[in-house]
This record gives sequence, structure tokens and C-alpha cells, in this order.
Amino acid sequence: MDRHRSLPEKSRPSAEAATALLSRAYDSGLWRSTQVAIIGTFLIATCAFLYFTSAILVPVVSAIIIGTVLGPLEKRLFDYRVPAWLFATVVVIVMFVMLQVSAILLSRSIIGWVKHAAEFSEILRNKLQIFERGLAAVHELQKALGSNPSNMKLDVMPVFQGAAAFLTPTLAELLIFFATLFFYLLGREGLRRQLVMLFEVRANRLRALKIINDVEGNLARYFATVTIINAAVGLITFIGTWILGLANPALFGMLAFACNYIPYIGPAFVVVALFAAGIVSLPTLAQALWAPLFYVTLTTIEGNLLTPRIVGGRLTLNPFAILLGLTFWGWIWGPIGAFLSVPFLIIVLAIREHVSPDEDPDLPA
Repeated sequence: MDRHRSLPEKSRPSAEAATALLSRAYDSGLWRSTQVAIIGTFLIATCAFLYFTSAILVPVVSAIIIGTVLGPLEKRLFDYRVPAWLFATVVVIVMFVMLQVSAILLSRSIIGWVKHAAEFSEILRNKLQIFERGLAAVHELQKALGSNPSNMKLDVMPVFQGAAAFLTPTLAELLIFFATLFFYLLGREGLRRQLVMLFEVRANRLRALKIINDVEGNLARYFATVTIINAAVGLITFIGTWILGLANPALFGMLAFACNYIPYIGPAFVVVALFAAGIVSLPTLAQALWAPLFYVTLTTIEGNLLTPRIVGGRLTLNPFAILLGLTFWGWIWGPIGAFLSVPFLIIVLAIREHVSPDEDPDLPA
């Protein structure tokens, strides 16, 4: 007897069933591809939105971050019957005065450098001739193209102009920042309450409240600690550059303090500035290297030994995550975005601890 004839009619394979299985598999793969395409399009649109609206979002987000950092202080002062409007007014006035004083001190130094830009460019060109041997191939190419390298001059004015346009915020951005900071501090408690009440379940409300409290506490603790450390770094840099004989050591102390808020990029900028100032101010190239080496040693000790011990393991961030955040937000929002990248990581870390806490799974060796 034929084997297939003994099987029930329903159990016999059919071309229709195979086609249905293939169709479902194709539809599943097509749906996954569609999901990936939708997510990719959304991410690209988000990046474009962040980039083209940076003139508004950067001051608004910066004000919210600073207001969140000052939240625990505002709450403590409120317990001593200090009204929110008074605290917000004092904060805005103090930050405005600090900005004006910093602008005056920095502008005097930068104006002095700009006035002597031609002299500085000539000094840089003469002292950097030692590197011409390593650029022999470039010189040969310049000769082949009909240019004379000995007549080339180093023009530093475009560097100053580009840096000023890149770092200086517009008046409208400053107005948006101070207005947002004032009204955020004025209505911070109301915003917290409304954000918590968006959740209907009581457990979710408690979780949202814990996340908000942790974000405020972690940001305040991080910025307070880092500010003290950066002040020490700025003071030591000022003393070191003064002993080494660099011109205007107060400027480099302020740069070391401000730029140390931005990991990697900030210290690298200070190293370049110290090297350029050393070439101009000091007689030899070897002496010009002392200030950058001193600063690199200082920041290495601070970044690898001092700050992790003081900040603690809870706020110690992954260096690779910091680098990715710096790259992305620096590309989107410039130096302010690089400054905000670490607070963004702290916020994400606080949310992650409550949404998906670590369970310490047993992983294979």
C-alpha cells in the first residue's frame, strides 16, 4: 500500500501551506525592515531638528540644566522662607554680573593678542621652522605648484575671528537663556508637580518623583564637586604659568577653570593655547613645552585619581559613553553642547537606575 495514501488528508503537505509560511516569513522580514527604516528616519529628523533649532534650544536647555542644578539650593532656602521670585532674581543678577566680568577680563586679553597678531604670526613662523624638515614633501609640492614657501606667512586673524564667532553667543540667545532661567526657577515646584501628575498609577508617580529627585541631587552634587576641583585646577594653572613666565597667567587660569568642565576637548584646547603662548612669550621651543607638560600632568592626576575618588562610583561615567556624548552634542550644538553632554549622561543614568535596575546576572567567564 502506498505510504502517502495511509496519511489523513489534513496531514498531507500542500503547496498552499508552504506558500503561506513563506509569505508570513517575508511579511515578517519586510515589517522588520520597515521598522528599521522608520526608526532611522526618525533619528535623522531628530538630529536635523536639534541642529537647525539650536539657536532656541541651546539657551533653553542650558537654563533648564542650570536651574535643575540649583534646585536643591532653592528648596533649602525655601525652608528658610526665602521666596522663589527672590531666589530667581538673585541668581539671574549674579550670573549676569559674572558673565560681564568674565567678558571684560577675557576681552582685554584677547584684544591685546589681536593687536599684536602680525608680530605673533612672525614669531610663530620663525620658531616653527624646526618642523620644516618633516614637511619636506609638502614644500616640494608647493614648489611644483609654483609657490615659494619662504615667502609664506602665518595669518592668525582668521583663527581669532572664527573662534569669536564660534564661542560668542548672540544677544537674543542670552535673553532667552536668562528669561528661561528666571521663569524656570520661579515655577520649578509647579512643573515638578505637573510632571508627576501626568502618570495615573500611584507607583509610576512615585517612580517619577524619585527620578526627578535623583536627577536634581546627582546634578547638584556633580557640579558642586567639579566646580571646586576646577577652581583648584585653575588656581594651580595660574601659579604654574606665572612661575614659568608666561604672559597673562590669569587668563590661562580662567581658561583652565572653564574648559575643565568639558572632558577631553577642554583640556586639549588649553594645552594648545599654552603651547602657542609659550612659543610667543618664551625664548626657546623647549621652554615653551614646559607649560603644556605641566598642565597635562595636572589634568591627568585630577582626571584619573582625584575626581573619581571624590565624585564616587555612582556618578563615575563610562569614558566611551562620555566620548560619544561629546562627539554627538559637540557636533550638534558646538561648545555648549559639549558642556551639556555630561549632564545629559547623568540624567540618562538616573533614569536607567529606576526604569531598569541592575540585577547582577551571572555571566559566563
